[in-house]
Amino acid sequence: MATTSGTTGRSPRTSWGREHLANLYSLFVLSMIMNDAPDESDVLTRALTAVGTLGPCRAEAAYLTLDNGLTRTPADWPDATPHLDAQVRRLGGQGGPVTVPDREWGWSLALRSTADAIGHLVVSAPSRPTDDEYFLLRVLAQQTAAALTQAMARRTEHDREQQLRQLSDDRAATNARLTTSVSELEHQRSVHEMLSDASANDDGVQGIAEALHRLTGYPVAIEDRFGNLRAWAGPGRPDPYPKPEATPHEELLQDAARRQRPVRVAEQVIALAQHRGEVLGTVALIDPEAGAGEEERFALDYASTALALELAHLRNLAEVELRLRRELVDDLITGTDDASAYARAAAAVGHDLHGPHHLAAVQWTGRPADDTFVQAVGRSAAGLRMRSLLARRSGMAVLVLQGRPQAKALHEAVGRELGSPTGSIGVGGRCDTPSEIPRSFQEALRALEVRQRSQSPHGATTFDELGLYRILGPGGGYREVEQFVREWLGPLLDYDAAHHSDLVQTLSQYFECGGNYDATAAALAIHRSTLRYRLQRIREVSGSDLGDVDSRLNLHVATRVWKVLGG
Repeated sequence: MATTSGTTGRSPRTSWGREHLANLYSLFVLSMIMNDAPDESDVLTRALTAVGTLGPCRAEAAYLTLDNGLTRTPADWPDATPHLDAQVRRLGGQGGPVTVPDREWGWSLALRSTADAIGHLVVSAPSRPTDDEYFLLRVLAQQTAAALTQAMARRTEHDREQQLRQLSDDRAATNARLTTSVSELEHQRSVHEMLSDASANDDGVQGIAEALHRLTGYPVAIEDRFGNLRAWAGPGRPDPYPKPEATPHEELLQDAARRQRPVRVAEQVIALAQHRGEVLGTVALIDPEAGAGEEERFALDYASTALALELAHLRNLAEVELRLRRELVDDLITGTDDASAYARAAAAVGHDLHGPHHLAAVQWTGRPADDTFVQAVGRSAAGLRMRSLLARRSGMAVLVLQGRPQAKALHEAVGRELGSPTGSIGVGGRCDTPSEIPRSFQEALRALEVRQRSQSPHGATTFDELGLYRILGPGGGYREVEQFVREWLGPLLDYDAAHHSDLVQTLSQYFECGGNYDATAAALAIHRSTLRYRLQRIREVSGSDLGDVDSRLNLHVATRVWKVLGG
């Protein structure tokens, strides 16, 4: 028989003997088993294992042709020798001889699917196999190639199914994300519309609180930067509303400002209302169960932005109105024509200057006349239903009061607002036209000065109450007043200057105490005998009789004027 593919050409003793048929049957069974193999590696493992059952041959290695070239499969086959890899590659997808150490014969059987090479099955034998043995190896190669083709097809189909399944899963995930995004966008649109409507409708801070409550379902508290409640929406409002301690509250604001997002503090989720880096207030969801999620936090964050714009707008309006009021009051005090004053007051600040008005000057011990002080005076006047124009001028608060002034009640109200009664208020006389306001202002200053120099400097004094002191008001001659004081107190003033004594002060206190020795000594913190000595020196130096009614009156008036003039 002719030699085929490197065989010896020997004829078998029995062309189709029983053993040969048994081997063919085994290959048939193996073919079915390989066709059921789960993947290509399992097919080749079974083919390699079957080689030894078909004769004296031994399986050396198996390869798969993949996109990146030949790959030994399985890689851990025990008889695999690395030197075969290069030999199989040189065959270029064709079958052919290979060299195997210590073996006379070695062959690489090409595994083909139609025209494509899909792998190699490398076998060896101690001597060249017979035609029948080689035939069985070729049948095994054919069956292995067919099983590999099916395994690859199944894998391709499986991969396609996996891809389709993955595409389906990806599509479902994408649809879910789109649904979520649409829901989030719809919620964000609702938040934007509702809070924008609250701002556009001039509902103010309370409108923002109510809109946020409707959006989230949680009670809402809006506070100013000091922790004072500005607005509440929803159930459960505390009464009274708790005022936080100053230091922890400042630390809370600093922490929230650092995080730049809503923060949880105890039972509240709080967001800052900031404008140009300045904290104007806070807005909080009351959430004791910690149930607020991302949607609620988004609404809270957006509400804090709307609140910041609203508070900044309110502050700008207040600053503009305050500036207009200050400019108007300054012009009224320095003097302006009536027609212009009436028009400006009505158009700019909504105040009617027609009818009687009084000027009031307010100062408080230990309190600078800053915006906080002026606003406290304004709130006190408003609380008494006193319509006024308010300004700050020369270290004091100045009010243009409409109608009859409530001087004493205003002093008490400002004292409550500031937490201290140590202040003075002077109220000028009535003015019926704006052109009379400068005169009323000067009278208010005179009344304030008299009050501050009196024995009871804390309180309120009206110009109409000054009586004799009104000679120091507008129109009074300071030269004549000074001459009067000099005429009656000159010797005593000179004596005090020369001897560093307090005779004029002693005389003034003596008159203020109604001539009572004990009260005067107590007020001056001196002994009664010392007082008696000083009064004797006053008689000697001044040459005046303190028992004479006229002398006593003139001396009393002179000492009071001396005090008002800064004695």
